[in-house]
Amino acid sequence: MKVTVFGAGAIGGYLAAKLAMAGRIDLSIVARGAHLEAIKANGLRLIEDGQDMSVPVRAAATAEVLGVQDYVVLALKAHSLTLALDQIVPLLGDHTAVVTMQNGVPWWYFHGVGGPLEGTRLNAVDRGGAIWQRIGPQRVIGSVVYPAVEVDAPGFIHHIDGKRFSLGEPSGERSERVTLLAEEMVKAGLQVPVRDDIRSEIWVKLWGNLSFNPISALTGSTLAAIVADESTRMLARTMMLEAQAIGESLGVRFPIAVDRRIKGAGDVGEHKTSMLQDLERGRSMEIDALVTAVQELGRLTDKPTPTIDAVLALLRRLAVERGCYG
Repeated sequence: MKVTVFGAGAIGGYLAAKLAMAGRIDLSIVARGAHLEAIKANGLRLIEDGQDMSVPVRAAATAEVLGVQDYVVLALKAHSLTLALDQIVPLLGDHTAVVTMQNGVPWWYFHGVGGPLEGTRLNAVDRGGAIWQRIGPQRVIGSVVYPAVEVDAPGFIHHIDGKRFSLGEPSGERSERVTLLAEEMVKAGLQVPVRDDIRSEIWVKLWGNLSFNPISALTGSTLAAIVADESTRMLARTMMLEAQAIGESLGVRFPIAVDRRIKGAGDVGEHKTSMLQDLERGRSMEIDALVTAVQELGRLTDKPTPTIDAVLALLRRLAVERGCYG
């Protein structure tokens, strides 16, 4: 089995290190800059469960040298996908599966859903439909990523918590390709349930991301602080209820109540969201996949999103001023 992890940052690096240590597949990664050089020189270094390990991994700056793969895991952020298409396409053969590990609403969301929205391309995450055209939604295996992982230094991955990567075909079928990949990931020490409704699980994670991430970025507050303050907690709740109405109109099942989801976010503690961390470090923020796409889905389903709209307007303005959105 030939697998390439495209984007070896925190999540991609963690997954690659685990698969490499298992030693069962032909694994490659595509990385860049100091991260790439460190991996080439010293392998991928992983700290997990108190153990410090280093594992050699085939690493390349360009995908062309790796050839066609059986699986390509896209572990870069959603807003980077379009710019990476020229690099990704050489990895794709007739039967290559593409595992999407981006947060937020995926570009392939309306592939295989049937009904009037079948085949709809979401401009917020796939402007002009370039990803849909060049990768093809028929290749996709959806994923929801849960591990908390950080890059402590180039080539140095620090696992903090969680080992679950949910996988699922957009059609809901338990295909051979998703089953085989899940088996290899489990043998590498990960928890990999295969879901028959990956979209609903995407929404449950998105539910918190679309509200807590923007509020965190706008206020500089941790999850615990947002939930402890009645005003910001209710702001998040209102955004989540707007999103829930959209999701349910699309057939999504929300298995937990909104207040339980909010409590779960608060229980994480004094944690800065990824969006706040990106803002503080001057990096491009995941605004469109996490928030703009939900606004777009509201327009498609005729569901009002006044609170999401207001928060999104403030968030974009802040990100533009800080050079973190373009």
